[in-house]
Amino acid sequence: MTNKLYYGDNLDVMREHVASESVDLIYLDPPFNSNANYNILFKSPTGAQSDAQIEAFEDTWHWNDKAEDAFDQVARSGNTKAFDLLNAMRGFLGANDMMAYLSMMAIRLLELHRVLKPTGSLYLHCDPTASHYLKLLLDGVFGADRFVNEVIWQRSTGKSLMSKRLPTNHDVILAYRKTESAVWNESAIYTAYDAENLPDKTSAKYSHRDEDGRIYRLDSLINPNPDRPNLTYEFLGVTKVWRWTRERMQAAWENGLVVQTRPGTVPQLKRYLDEQRGVALSDVWTDIAPLNSQAQERLGYPTQKPLALLERIIAASSNEGDVVLDPFCGCGTAVHAAQKMGRQWVGIDVTHLAISLIEKRMKAAFPSIDFTVEGTPKDLASAEDLAARDKYQFQWWAVSMVDAMPFGGKKKGADGGIDGIIYFKPDGKKTEKALVSVKGGNSVGVQMIRDLHSAMEREKAPIGVFITKALPTSVMEREAAAVGRFHSEVTEKSYARLQILTLADLFQGKRPDIPYVDPGAAFKRAAKEEVRQERLL
Repeated sequence: MTNKLYYGDNLDVMREHVASESVDLIYLDPPFNSNANYNILFKSPTGAQSDAQIEAFEDTWHWNDKAEDAFDQVARSGNTKAFDLLNAMRGFLGANDMMAYLSMMAIRLLELHRVLKPTGSLYLHCDPTASHYLKLLLDGVFGADRFVNEVIWQRSTGKSLMSKRLPTNHDVILAYRKTESAVWNESAIYTAYDAENLPDKTSAKYSHRDEDGRIYRLDSLINPNPDRPNLTYEFLGVTKVWRWTRERMQAAWENGLVVQTRPGTVPQLKRYLDEQRGVALSDVWTDIAPLNSQAQERLGYPTQKPLALLERIIAASSNEGDVVLDPFCGCGTAVHAAQKMGRQWVGIDVTHLAISLIEKRMKAAFPSIDFTVEGTPKDLASAEDLAARDKYQFQWWAVSMVDAMPFGGKKKGADGGIDGIIYFKPDGKKTEKALVSVKGGNSVGVQMIRDLHSAMEREKAPIGVFITKALPTSVMEREAAAVGRFHSEVTEKSYARLQILTLADLFQGKRPDIPYVDPGAAFKRAAKEEVRQERLL
């Protein structure tokens, strides 16, 4: 299985493209039904306060025909335990938003169980809003005996609230295995000792420091079996039955690993603290900090998780070359971690915005990476089909095709006629912007060109790009040409101030004629910071 990104409903994608028992590890971080609209902030290169804000997804399901259909699919799935639980929940909750969320999740969990190998594991990341209901569903799908852990990840410090309850500062990660033969790498569940905050028992044992500041203890070199003639010899004036051969003992002595505190005493082994397995993890994780607003790896995605969190999960429950699936891949942290750790991966998301974000992120972090993107328009017909089905997804796709940052939300008029922004530096110093307007209708007119020109004047943008599904009229082309030319002293070229591109142009490889700022600069900065942090560690 090659690395793949899919645009589409993960239920449909799994049924059509993911074979049974083909995935080694599943991580999913589905929306939590918290009645929130999540926005992505795209900061301009200048750090201006007027950042572009896009409504990435609405974190709410409602009881409607889709929810009823999902409930019915679970009833017909053949998994009677899962349906009995879901049906009992419906009797308790009624046909409300939470029940819609659980019905949608139940049918997807059944599909995830199907695609998971017998040696595979699933980690479901959620918050306390629905974790208790989801655990019951997972018991029904996997079996209660396949439950592994409920991990508590402290994602923030407690904040005082003007209410009669404790602040919520943790997420829940529910871990299940498909069978008892699931992969479990015990070495991955140990963390390094903190030399400055050792447990009392450990500190009492490791009481020595060498000239480099490394902490060590002295350990016995005497063999517990006294009947070993081949290991009985004199060393540093002491005859004992040793653990090692004479040759190994001599080599260790020469390398400074054997210590004789004074002549005539029994030599002992230096056992360094930083070479030990470390501290075994518990099911409460407080050592991985959430991403704050200044974090280098932060991409602006509302539910983005730190790479370290995903790396720990992947290291514990998969091996190099295994396939990792994230069916709600958002900004792609799971697939990023999988690629970094030598795993294959499959990511699925229902928004073009997320798929575009992941494409840029992965190419910036891994310049030679090879992966495919399925479900996004690959030709004129599929682009026209997307425009007819969902105008916002079409706009986000078109904006990503010209390496622009999306702008505006789904509210009518919120974008002021602007769907995307391309930042560039015509003089190599000052950042300017080109406004992008996308039209997916069957007809366009000259007033749309005038509206874009007005937006350019209002925003003081030297360039505008008009992307259209329908062919522009000659009057529109003349109006665009009348806006004039823009000259760059750096490139010593002039550029049309208002440029028109059709979908056919995009598929033929034509792009806006602009002195570009690197569209992947933010992702490359994050990748460089990741390398720098690894070197420091």
